[in-house]
Amino acid sequence: MGPAVVKRNVLGVLVDATDYAAAADAVIAAAVERRPFALTALAVHGVMTGVQDRAHNARLNSFDMVTPDGQPVRWALNLLHGAGLTDRVYGPTLTLKVLERAAAEGLPVYLYGSTEPTLARLVPALERMFPALKLAGVEASKFRSAQPGEAADIADRIRSSGARVVLVGLGCPRQEVFAYAMRPLLDMPLLAVGAAFDYHAGLLRNPPPWMQRYALEWLWRLGLEPRRLWKRYVLLNPAYLTRLAAQKLRLWKAAPPAPATTPLETFPV
Repeated sequence: MGPAVVKRNVLGVLVDATDYAAAADAVIAAAVERRPFALTALAVHGVMTGVQDRAHNARLNSFDMVTPDGQPVRWALNLLHGAGLTDRVYGPTLTLKVLERAAAEGLPVYLYGSTEPTLARLVPALERMFPALKLAGVEASKFRSAQPGEAADIADRIRSSGARVVLVGLGCPRQEVFAYAMRPLLDMPLLAVGAAFDYHAGLLRNPPPWMQRYALEWLWRLGLEPRRLWKRYVLLNPAYLTRLAAQKLRLWKAAPPAPATTPLETFPV
């Protein structure tokens, strides 16, 4: 039995003190009950996107569930709120747990995002892992902003496919904006799962377990993609730790903005 799911303030972003079992249960329940549900797994970079952009922070705070994807986010929940979490809820791992449940319960899944070559590798990899999995549809990112009326067209494609769960792999923060925009149009869970598509397609290697345990995954990824990721880690990690200390010492209130409700005129697709 996992801990009760409770939203807690981490630098103004409301993060759920949850575990894999509770998160997967919440996703599958929304799929079975045919109701809107938005989930994202946030590491330090994801939290800091909210800190740096209050409108985006309000969007994140409207999500049904925000899981502690990175160990430093889990540590923050434990340090600030005594959450007692023993593990993070990592997007790529949560993806596999949800897919396992979806396959077992006959819930078709729609993959949205990434590139055609990545999806061409991802689909057979998932079918090997989960032979009973039903993939209702696969749609690559257009790498642009939505045009007028396009949100309704995307929603129609997803609904008509028979999907009951949507996995969104657009990268942070594009995938969170997409999930926020599409949530009112779909009666099923949308999961913003970060690099899960690349990992499960075999394009990214996971760091050794000891690096994951001691929150050194950023160092591993920095070594793999230094030119793309150096600003994210070299600048954002110290900023995160500084703000976390300020919140813990009550030098900064880190007041969470109210959950956003305003529809977006345009968003990444």
